[in-house]
Amino acid sequence: MIVLGIDPGLTRCGYAVVSSQGAHTLTAVALGVIRTPPSMPLPNRLAELKGELAALISQYGPQAVAVEQVFFQVNVRTAMSVAQVSGLALAEAAAAGCDVATYTPSQVKNTVAGWGGATKAQVQKMVQSRLGLAVVPEPPDAADAAALAICHLAMAPLRQRISEVGR
Repeated sequence: MIVLGIDPGLTRCGYAVVSSQGAHTLTAVALGVIRTPPSMPLPNRLAELKGELAALISQYGPQAVAVEQVFFQVNVRTAMSVAQVSGLALAEAAAAGCDVATYTPSQVKNTVAGWGGATKAQVQKMVQSRLGLAVVPEPPDAADAAALAICHLAMAPLRQRISEVGR
């Protein structure tokens, strides 16, 4: 299974493509950040992100896309822009026929690091370990996206069983 993890952000949108060849064999296919300049008008930034997300889905053909769930932030402006990018990612993934999932930061941290209150550095270290990377993945946005993909790969069997029971 190939999963595209998305850590939504207007200035920095982290992405990671992770492949699974079984329960314990994970491979980082791609890690990175899509950047848009703050000086660019909002609609143009969103359009650029939409195009980049569509290109990632087209290039890597993920079966699933995992997006960080927007949660309340102190800065309303930041929360709004993250929500807009999250919506783009969810819509692009659904339009491409991917299984779409959202996870809270604490769900991701708990799944990847074993504790919902793990620090960014702890998550990065666990992503490095789980993916067999020589170095800690940078920037943190890309590591967060990889953690989302890893989380989905761990949760996918449970989601499948719940789906089957619900039928």
